[in-house]
Amino acid sequence: MSTPLAELKDVSPAVKAEVLAQALPYIKKYHGKTIVIKYGGNAMTEDRLKEGFARDVILLKLVGMNPVVVHGGGPQIDDALKKVGKAGTFIQGMRVTDEETMEVVEWVLGGEVQQDIVMLINHFGGQAVGLTGKDGGLIHARKMMIPNKEKAGEMLDIGFVGEIESINPAVVKALQDDAFIPVISPIGFGQDGQAYNINADLVAGKMAEILKAEKLVMMTNIPGVMDKSGNLLTDLTAKEIDALFADGTISGGMLPKISSALDAAKSGVNSVHIIDGRIEHSLLLEILTEQAFGTMIRSH
Repeated sequence: MSTPLAELKDVSPAVKAEVLAQALPYIKKYHGKTIVIKYGGNAMTEDRLKEGFARDVILLKLVGMNPVVVHGGGPQIDDALKKVGKAGTFIQGMRVTDEETMEVVEWVLGGEVQQDIVMLINHFGGQAVGLTGKDGGLIHARKMMIPNKEKAGEMLDIGFVGEIESINPAVVKALQDDAFIPVISPIGFGQDGQAYNINADLVAGKMAEILKAEKLVMMTNIPGVMDKSGNLLTDLTAKEIDALFADGTISGGMLPKISSALDAAKSGVNSVHIIDGRIEHSLLLEILTEQAFGTMIRSH
């Protein structure tokens, strides 16, 4: 899937110029526009993909776009929990989060994972700044209760899992305007200062909506949304997605991802893309080429 460096050296200057010329209309189209990127899955755990992602984000910034990174960290949280003898539990795609788990989540997401991304972007010549919901009052959250699917009308308490009450984008806008790349951990804070673990897809979707982003790009471990036969669905409307929810095609961990994508599309984000983060430079392929890549979700 990647091109060896030896082969890249063999590419003629004419071909390189042609590639740049073809990217130019997209660079012009998205110049000055905000692109929110949900960064997760394998793209966050393989060194080659991590370095490629950092370089791609820097390139988008250098050609005049405003990338905002919202990261996940499920595998890293699971690894850290194992070290303290805890197993991760999920209900309807949401991590059940007791007090001890919340401490681990804060340390892993707001510390280890976030700083890893910031350091990589800075190492390759960008200027990244890490944020959590606490910084500049960015993400106000409240406790999330989820419906019990087995008992109608009953709600389940899944611990310190939050839903977004409001987002104050001032700190993100200030950084964007000053050549920085914001890297946001999905941790929100209640009025009492309590930290809440928020699903990163929900944060990315809401952030795209509040920042009036041109695009929301969600990087995952799958090629996109698949039908029951395993075929990639490249272009979906809100109505088609509702049908996929209803017949169980979309379930488990994909539920919050697709719901967030749909909400963002309905709330004014021009296009939402679910792409395969295991493919090197998938971000650039999505934004700077006409190739239909992954699944695009439209509001209607």
